[in-house]
Amino acid sequence: MFSSRLYPDSDVHFEDQYLHTRINSKWYPTPNLTGALEFRIRGIYGETVRNTSNYIDQIKSTRDFARLDAVLWNRKSTVGYAEIDRLWFDYTKNKFQLTAGRQRIAWGTSWVWNPIDIFNPYSVLDFDYEEKPGVDALRVQYYTSAVSKVELSIKPGKSESDRIIGGLCSLNAGEYDFNLIAATRNQRWILGGGWVGDIHDAGFRGEFTVSKNFTDQDEYIGDFVSGFPSYRYAGTYNKPVVSFVLSGDYTFPNSFYVHTEVLHNSNGKTDDILVYQTQALENGMLTAAKWSIYQEFAYEISPLMRGSVFCLFNPNDKSSVVVPSLNYSICTNLDLMAICLLFNGKTATEYGDYGKTILLRVKYSF
Repeated sequence: MFSSRLYPDSDVHFEDQYLHTRINSKWYPTPNLTGALEFRIRGIYGETVRNTSNYIDQIKSTRDFARLDAVLWNRKSTVGYAEIDRLWFDYTKNKFQLTAGRQRIAWGTSWVWNPIDIFNPYSVLDFDYEEKPGVDALRVQYYTSAVSKVELSIKPGKSESDRIIGGLCSLNAGEYDFNLIAATRNQRWILGGGWVGDIHDAGFRGEFTVSKNFTDQDEYIGDFVSGFPSYRYAGTYNKPVVSFVLSGDYTFPNSFYVHTEVLHNSNGKTDDILVYQTQALENGMLTAAKWSIYQEFAYEISPLMRGSVFCLFNPNDKSSVVVPSLNYSICTNLDLMAICLLFNGKTATEYGDYGKTILLRVKYSF
């Protein structure tokens, strides 16, 4: 993958080359036992590495226990990094299923923002990580029917604040699937739920969480953006935090696709979003913004080519990122994608400080 980035108020393009290899493997020693080992290797060369202090630390994953990674090389203009991001064993017996190890626990029902995915949330802008993040956890599931189950998942941590314990009840009613959750994360209780169904052949999804607020008082933690003091969240918001997502999508007979999604955080900020973003992510929020809107349009130009464009928009600070892309199947298992990340907004807004990036990716699956 080749990328060229232009930062705001700059006429210098940062050009980089990426080589990303992924291997997924499964092991079936018995009819009831499955093992998985999946890893990825990344090599990055270019101006971003050359001009970013300790760039390798920005791409390394954080783990509480076994890291299972290696820095292959770390030089002035290039870095290499390998990581095992899936390593689990799964045991099934009748209606019982036990999974232990590095895995993905996906509870969400929406497609862009998932407040109830408390174990491993992800960003829709991280398009090159298609497998999405995983977590070191123990997961126990019991299927009460073909469309319902109860589940208990535990992510251990070195400290109580790093520990996540969550229970889920999944059921079906009225042609809708529902997920209900109760959990603790960052020493805060979380209650929530989600649903997925359709209205007149249009997909309709949603999620919500109600959780304990973050802190009892404001705490100054230094300058995140130069000139902007950064504070932790909940000193000015001591009520339970409510987050919800509403999502709808529809595919027309001619393959034209429309997808709209809205996210709201009751304690979200309306100004200087970038200042608070790091603290929001540390506290398990998907964004520091009070309101976020996602809009996507896509169309099958031909059987081998698909074009799409989506936009993330913050209606309070008026910042946005527009992401047009074109995917073309060159031949069997060989795909070409061109994609742009066009960030717009003023300084310290949610999307205003990232500039514009053009990327070209060739992917071979084997």
